[in-house]
Amino acid sequence: MHPKDIQIEQFTYELPEDRIAQHPLDRRDASKLLVFRNGEITDEVFSAIPDSLPEDSLLVFNETKVIRARLISPRGEGMRPIEIFCLDPLNKDIESSMSATGEVSYICLVGNAKKWKDQVLTWNDPSGRPLLHAEKLGRDGANFHIRFFWEGPLHFAAILEELGHIPLPPYMHRSEEPEDVNRYQTVYATRDGSVAAPTAGLHFTNNVLQRIEEKGIELGRVILHVGAGTFKPVSADRMEDHDMHSEAFEVSTNLLRSILQSPNVTAVGTTSTRTLESLYWLGLKALNGEELDFHQLFVDQWEPYTHTDFPSSQDALSALLKNATEAGITTLRGRTQIIIAPGYTFRVISQLITNFHQPGSTLILLVAAALGDRWKDVYQHALTNDYRFLSYGDSSLLYLS
Repeated sequence: MHPKDIQIEQFTYELPEDRIAQHPLDRRDASKLLVFRNGEITDEVFSAIPDSLPEDSLLVFNETKVIRARLISPRGEGMRPIEIFCLDPLNKDIESSMSATGEVSYICLVGNAKKWKDQVLTWNDPSGRPLLHAEKLGRDGANFHIRFFWEGPLHFAAILEELGHIPLPPYMHRSEEPEDVNRYQTVYATRDGSVAAPTAGLHFTNNVLQRIEEKGIELGRVILHVGAGTFKPVSADRMEDHDMHSEAFEVSTNLLRSILQSPNVTAVGTTSTRTLESLYWLGLKALNGEELDFHQLFVDQWEPYTHTDFPSSQDALSALLKNATEAGITTLRGRTQIIIAPGYTFRVISQLITNFHQPGSTLILLVAAALGDRWKDVYQHALTNDYRFLSYGDSSLLYLS
């Protein structure tokens, strides 16, 4: 079956509300770890993950950092506040937008939008002086185009840090709490840009990372700024009618070299997976003689399913590295819309570390692509054995079928 013909109702399961983790555990690495290897399921503790990873391999993390993307307007008398959720920059890349001074425009969701007429919204600093203003520029469907402007030398990232709120997932059904400041962020996060955490990485501690390196496993880094689309439910009956979200990524050519030299690549999370697998399809274009625009690389959601000839990942990634090197490029930047679903053959990764995902989501499709029908066994085992689900839930290490 072509992935376009998949009916999402075949990839759902019953998830009781009380199995959705509302808070993190006291210790990051105390979570459960389900290991699926050679068709067998075993139960471990995440702190023991160095013993379950293959030696002489490459472990790739997404080091994006969650921004305080929710801005809540001051309450007017008898009025519910207007909430602005910053999704993506309107005319700039994420890095430039985060470092912008004076003004920046964003694509946003707006809660209680009917109450926002034509007035400019203003947020003050603790002393009562205006710190940030917002005005509507227009609308595109459910999304609003909003211009933020302010005086002074502060970067937009600093403005959000001062005024914004942590964008906890909607299924947590609660407001942010002090624990979320650190716990809804990986210990290795470095680059502002995500509106949702790459949650597979939340279990790692510095101690676990040190033990992994002591085992001889190389650590690699990518950037994929996670968008709110990661929570977007699949509402179409057939996947052909689902518009997959795209997200900005960055990969260094040094990481490409490490991938080419590694017999095993383990992706930490679905975001790292989508980034790494996208490299193959860019490499295939390079191998086929297509000219790549290294300033705006792009992988379409159905790109993997339009080909009939599939060279080795070694050949494809080597071609990508060659083209980048000849162009004087040391960092690949672009966006990926890739959808990984049953029928997909993984080209780069051999193992996947990931949490347990929502029923009927594109993330479940990715897990099903990795495990085949055994994804049902894995999820049933997790439900039966009291695993915690979703962002603050437990973890799994999946060896691909």
